[in-house]
Amino acid sequence: MMKSDRSGGLIIAGITSVEGPLIRVDNPGIVAYDEFVEIIDSNNETRLGRVLEVGETFAVIEVFSGSVGLNIKDTQIRFSGRSLHVPVSREMLGRIFNGVGKAIDGGPTPVAHTFADINGQPINPTARLYPVDYIQTGISTIDAMNTLVMGQKVPIFSGSGIPHDLLASQVVRQARLGDPAGITTDRNENFVIVFAAMGIKHDVADAFKKAFSESGALTRVAMFLNLADDPAVERLVTPKVALTLAEYLAFTCDQHVLVVMTDMTNYCEALRQISNKRGEVPSRKGYPGYMYSDLAALYERTGRIKGSNGSITQLPILTMPNDDITHPIPDITGYITEGQIVLSRSLSQQDIYPPINVLPSLSRLMKDGIGEGKTRSDHPNLSSQLYAAYAHVQDVRSLASVIGEEELGPVDQKYFVFGKAFEDQFVRQAPDENRSIKQTLDIAWRLLSLLPKSELTRLSESQIEQYYGAT
Repeated sequence: MMKSDRSGGLIIAGITSVEGPLIRVDNPGIVAYDEFVEIIDSNNETRLGRVLEVGETFAVIEVFSGSVGLNIKDTQIRFSGRSLHVPVSREMLGRIFNGVGKAIDGGPTPVAHTFADINGQPINPTARLYPVDYIQTGISTIDAMNTLVMGQKVPIFSGSGIPHDLLASQVVRQARLGDPAGITTDRNENFVIVFAAMGIKHDVADAFKKAFSESGALTRVAMFLNLADDPAVERLVTPKVALTLAEYLAFTCDQHVLVVMTDMTNYCEALRQISNKRGEVPSRKGYPGYMYSDLAALYERTGRIKGSNGSITQLPILTMPNDDITHPIPDITGYITEGQIVLSRSLSQQDIYPPINVLPSLSRLMKDGIGEGKTRSDHPNLSSQLYAAYAHVQDVRSLASVIGEEELGPVDQKYFVFGKAFEDQFVRQAPDENRSIKQTLDIAWRLLSLLPKSELTRLSESQIEQYYGAT
């Protein structure tokens, strides 16, 4: 039975079937894919959903809060005629929301400045500005060797049990717009963070809330939390809602926004789950063939736009199943994004935090955000030299495992010492240790001074003369 309500929304009385978070409606009339839907149950309570599939005589709807308790005969469906729009405003900073943008911190509902489509709009490539300014995280391995540039998207590849949540918390608490070494500016008044968590445990969510609140960082953070026991369907909406707020803050309010999303693997698992329930033909490891375009639609909502003073930078975090970097999720992500930061289980097992393996890590836009007038003139060459030296350390360690450390040559023995010092003094930081870019670069020079000058082939003579052995 079909009728129209007073607002003109199409109402369907009764549904045909329910399967998990999906409900089927026969003969719905004219409806569209991705159309926003209100589901009114027998208790007159309203749930939100969206049209997932449209056929000639049916429509399939995914229910964000799950279909438990829905009565086939007494449930009513109201089609809105548009995609899901969410309220966005500056007042959402300092607040905590669930995965669909409803406040869960006990405070009042923020006043909406506007309602925005969660699907956003792709940025026209011709309207993009090239990223040129860096974001300081206070973490040496990122700031010195994998510098995050404003408007860039760089994922963190982790594994189960590796402290990526602790790293995410540290980045949110410490991140700021970078200043030239030794110079402090007030640019950070316009720097804010949007944090989205998908499928996380309650204790992890509580840890995030406590860390942000006690550090004072929460005042500049909008949190979106989808918990492990929340519906998987809601997980698919959470990053879109978070990015919708980020776009409003960046391109309407001219703010610089860092978006941290964890764990994108949980998002992809929800994507696979819904795809399987729809009976779609699976692709690699059971994931839908459109996972690439789905992730690209999220990651490409990043950048700077001509005519706007704001920017969006993304730092998505994903756990690699079985630590397999060739798994479809990290593999596809690597093609879309502009580098990656890889966490090492070996370093983590050595109790080194943050366990960032600098060798497979990469920031493709780093060169445009560092150097004279941005960080320090020696930074590009210094980073290259650190990478080369630590790469040689791996060869030396392999040789030492065969012939013994005592049998190494004099230069290789110095590399052996350098490698240990690099991991203990440069990679290792306390979770609350916030290093300035100057401190990070000075530590790097102190470590490179353990090697003979003749080995520093990627540094200029003037740089060696100025910094070698001086810190």
